Amino acid sequence: FCCGGGEGSLDRLLPSVSTGLSPRKRTTSQCKSEPPLLRTSKRTIYTAGRPPWYNEHGTQSKEAFVIGLCGGSASGKTTVARKIIEALDVPWVVLLSMDSFYKVLSPEQQAMAASNDYNFDHPDAFDFDLLTHTLRKLKQGKSVKIPVYDFTTHGRQKDWKTVYGASVIIFEGIMAFADKELLQLLDMKIFVDTDSDIRLVRRLRRDITERGRDIEGVIKQYNKFVKPAFEQYIEPTMRLADIVVPRGGGNMVAIDLIVQHVHSQLEEVSEVMAALASAHQAQPLPQTLSVLESTPQVRGMHTIIRNKETSRDEFIFYSKRLMRLLIERALSFLPSQVHIVQTPQGEDYEGKTFHGKRITGVSILRAGETMEPALRAVCKDVRIGKILIQTNQDTGEPELHYLRLPKDISEDHVILMDCTVSTGAAAMMAVRVLLDHDVQEDKILLVSLLMAEMGVHSVAYAFPQVKIITTAVDKKVNDLFHIIPGIGNFGDRYFGTDAPPDWSDEDMDEPSY
Repeated sequence: FCCGGGEGSLDRLLPSVSTGLSPRKRTTSQCKSEPPLLRTSKRTIYTAGRPPWYNEHGTQSKEAFVIGLCGGSASGKTTVARKIIEALDVPWVVLLSMDSFYKVLSPEQQAMAASNDYNFDHPDAFDFDLLTHTLRKLKQGKSVKIPVYDFTTHGRQKDWKTVYGASVIIFEGIMAFADKELLQLLDMKIFVDTDSDIRLVRRLRRDITERGRDIEGVIKQYNKFVKPAFEQYIEPTMRLADIVVPRGGGNMVAIDLIVQHVHSQLEEVSEVMAALASAHQAQPLPQTLSVLESTPQVRGMHTIIRNKETSRDEFIFYSKRLMRLLIERALSFLPSQVHIVQTPQGEDYEGKTFHGKRITGVSILRAGETMEPALRAVCKDVRIGKILIQTNQDTGEPELHYLRLPKDISEDHVILMDCTVSTGAAAMMAVRVLLDHDVQEDKILLVSLLMAEMGVHSVAYAFPQVKIITTAVDKKVNDLFHIIPGIGNFGDRYFGTDAPPDWSDEDMDEPSY
């Protein structure tokens, strides 16, 4: 039985080329960004993240490098993928599996699957339209939702997984080379060639021990569907591969060659940040910037918190006062509408009310979290989200490590909070994450106690509709990305933690770019 469709449904497939299904280890599919890290013998690699750098237009400077891994059922594609990830030594990788993109079966097809009579190794078993759309968005650096396929019910679970783009995307599946549109998205094509006897033994071991199937059912399915599918659909695609890897994950010579090629294709992101740093020098401050009026009161509070001799208690007290003024100022930029109420004297009063669905605060951890009490004090029942962006000590890149946003944030006005912004990279990354969650750019307000001109320009030119509100703008950022004259490391001064002698805003928990 071939799962529905005839010759006409295969027009988008390559001539004489299609594919089938690898043996499955999992009860449910995973796009392999869950869990969001991969521990190897050398290091921990995050598999849920996003490329950090964007050009002056706020778009990704280069599309992700996509590696397609194809091979027969149980050929060792996942093992090869893990070896490549470990050897690449890049912090952000997405591993996307075709197992997530099986079509939902009808009741009749589910009954056939239960008796091993449904052909999961036919091209019509996969949702190529959704797969191509998903991979294209990931390649562009956009977030996507990945279906979670449940092999016990042969349907998709209600909750889909949100996945972000990365520097490198590894896409694996037995039909990875079958679709014409899919092939165009692959920058490197690798075929994992493993002896058929070895693949059968692996499938028997996995399906019997991990999926509770009996040996007769596994062999029946193999002979009826898996073996013919490999010969008809999968093996012919080997001719499309740039590299053929015999013996799978044990072939370290081939894996080393692959890694060398990928490294040669990846650009150094420091060039992008350098361009952002110098692109708008000597330009006037953007109109989207609003600086709190430098009254004697505001100036006096800055004098206290900038003074290196100020005690921690006083630093916290006056920082909180400034935060309250800053939040009140930010709220004045929210849309309002006329609202008439009746006073206790029975007279009408023409006032204003907020004209929008909801206000949500999002703090960039850890320093941005200190601004949450000020927001809660003036916005009753405000929802709060958190983003953790840290700097990679080796590359100097900001990296997204943690994200928790309220549900249905897309229609909200979002107040994005960070205490200091020097280069603007972390703020840009946070804005990009909000946009990926369908928050409208003109509904984002970035609030910060202190910003450098460089950071203001970077954010404003990348996202010209984002409103920027701060209490002061300093002119310079030194070679270590410290704001000059600055305020020191806000998080350490506020929380009472000690920074190392060569501290940098970008080395701390609150990478105040």
